[in-house]
Parts: sequence; structure tokens; C-alpha cells
Amino acid sequence: MRGMSLKLKANAKARVLVGHPWVFANEVEALLPPEHDGEVVECRDRAGRLLGTGIYNSRSQIIWRRLGRERVTLDAAWLRGALERAIARRGPSSGSGQANRFQRLVWSESDDLPGVVVDQFGDTLVVQTQSLALAKRETLVGDLLAELLQPAEIIFRNDAPIRRLEGLPLEVRTLSGRPWEPRWVSIDGFDYWLDLQSGQKTGFYLDQRVQHAVVAKYCAGRRVLDAFCNQGPFALHAARAGAVQVLGLDSAEDAIAAARRNAGQNGLRAEFAVANVFDWFNDPAREAEPRWDVIILDPPPFAKSKSALAGALRGYKEINLRALQRLTPGGVLATYTCSHHMQDAELRSVLAEAATDAKRKVRVLEFCHQPPDHPVLVTMPESEYLRGYIVQAE
Repeated sequence: MRGMSLKLKANAKARVLVGHPWVFANEVEALLPPEHDGEVVECRDRAGRLLGTGIYNSRSQIIWRRLGRERVTLDAAWLRGALERAIARRGPSSGSGQANRFQRLVWSESDDLPGVVVDQFGDTLVVQTQSLALAKRETLVGDLLAELLQPAEIIFRNDAPIRRLEGLPLEVRTLSGRPWEPRWVSIDGFDYWLDLQSGQKTGFYLDQRVQHAVVAKYCAGRRVLDAFCNQGPFALHAARAGAVQVLGLDSAEDAIAAARRNAGQNGLRAEFAVANVFDWFNDPAREAEPRWDVIILDPPPFAKSKSALAGALRGYKEINLRALQRLTPGGVLATYTCSHHMQDAELRSVLAEAATDAKRKVRVLEFCHQPPDHPVLVTMPESEYLRGYIVQAE
């Protein structure tokens, strides 16, 4: 629908003026009629200068998401180019026939496909579409992915509640129409029982793969606590690295069941227990127990919105304080946050406050970050969400 344009308000301090790809409803002079929802429109500044072409949805707070600074037609040719560029960013081995590849292939705005996430699990692709315009073109996206990568199956995991913000229904389907049966999948030398069609997120947290191996190198001969363990990858890596004891905790019974099953399949000694991690740390029984040499904190996002950040910071401080109190002298804490609302300075401040309250001298061993297959746009803080520290406490 070329020719239709949004115009910024005269006094709007819109982040789009400094490179951010989003425009919010309160930043424009007027909304466009609903028939433009899910279509491509231009956005202009107060002087009428073109800021770019993007997708529009009047039902969302984010009414416009930039596709490019030039004029764009969101057709098969453009989508193919965007997908080809995203695949190429992951290196020459990301193409067809790579049945052992486990990676994020498309990361939303970072790959010029707002609201689209594609994870590759060997010969299976898992696709999430969280913007109206791309949801309307999801069949085309699926066909292009099938042509470019020849996967055995594509699973459309459109069951994330965030879709409701775009006025989209929740649903899960496969390209073939047949159910994807859970199965053993080998990732980084470990067998995991994966349910890509019904498991959490897209079935496995690919963003922490690098960190599993990084933390494992501190675990030989040590007692290791893996808090918020999910399916147990940190715990499994620690056990194989030679930890003398491994305990994984998670509040989800299905996650603990999966972790136990994974440990058994891999022939590894690790214990797992269903527990609220906060309550577990605060239990007076902990005082009589030996301290841990390595503790991993990889919680779900405490801050799912900006308004929840203050409470989230208290939660992060509390859990890091309890962990530092349970570490042996010289012990290692690997602590992460996966909320884009929590910036690095805030995480470091939380760690500093926890160290002060625990009366521990804490030194940074490693700075941690989401891997390159989850690229970060420097003009879009929301594209950076996973960060962490590996520290040693005296």
C-alpha cells in the first residue's frame, strides 16, 4: 500500500529518529485506517523526510516496525533475500543438508524480519511468528524456508502469549500436517529428549549452548548446584566434566522429569529435585549442609515488562545473595539474566549489592553474552537480552 505514510508528531522524541526500528502509537500524528493493518507503509518525520518502510498494525502498541530505510515491497523476492542473508550470517555450513546444525537462523528485527524467529534443530525448523504482517505471509515464509534448507519438517510454534498483543490467535501446526513426535536428539555430544511441538519456547534453549561448555571447565572435582536447571544441560555438562556431585533444581515437574531422563540416557550421575529455588535457598536446613563449589543461576525472565523491573531487581539480588552465601571460599558463581529490560549496568549493580551483603570479595572471571546466532542491533536494546557473569568469591 505504497503512498500511505505515518507522520511523527512535532514534539515526539521517537527512538526511530536515532535508529531504533519501532514506532509507538503515541509518537504519530494519526493512525491509519484498520485496512492497513498487517501491510507495508512508510514512516516520515515531521518535515516529511522518509525514515523507512515498515509493517503496520493499529492493534499493537508498536504500530510500525521498520523493514528497511528504503522503499520495500514485502513480497516473495524480498522475503527470500532476507532469509538468504540471515542464513548466510550464520556461516557457510548453515545451508541445506546440515542435519547436525543447532542454531537460531532468524532473530526478528536483527535479521530484518520483525517478529519472526526460526530455530534449527538438525533437520527440523521451528518457526515463531509474532507480528501481524509476517503472520499473514507465514505460508510464504514456510515455503521459502523449505526451498532454501530442505528440512524434514517445519513446526510453526505460534503459541506464545505475546501474539495476543498483535491480535493474533495461538496455534501450533506442522508444515506436513503430521504431529512431530518427541525423540532423542544429540546436541553437543549429549542426548536430549526433545518435544519441539509442545515443549517450552521452541523446544530447547539454544542461546545458552556456548555457556554450557564454558561453565563445565570450572566443574571438575567440584560440587555443582544447577539452579533453574530446566532440562539439565548445565548439570549434564558439569557431570561429564568430572564434578563429584551435581544437583539440579527447577520448579517445573516436567523439566525435572526430562532432566532425569536425559541424565540416565547419557549415563551421567546427577540428581534433580522439584523445588522453588528461592524457598530452597531460604530453608534453614541449608545451614547444616556443605557449601557448593560451583553454583549456576539461569532463571527465567523476572522482568517481562519495564514496569516489573524494580521487583525483578530485588529478585535477582536475593537469589545472587543466597548463592554467594552458599559458595565455598574460592567458589564460582555463573549468573545470568534473560530479560532485555535488565541492562548490564543493572546486573552488575545487583551483583555488587549481593556481594556486599554477603561480605564476599567477588572477582569477574568471564563476561557472558548471547551467541552470534542471536545478533544484536546496536540501535535496538531489545535485541540484546541474555547476559551474565562468571565470578569467583573469596
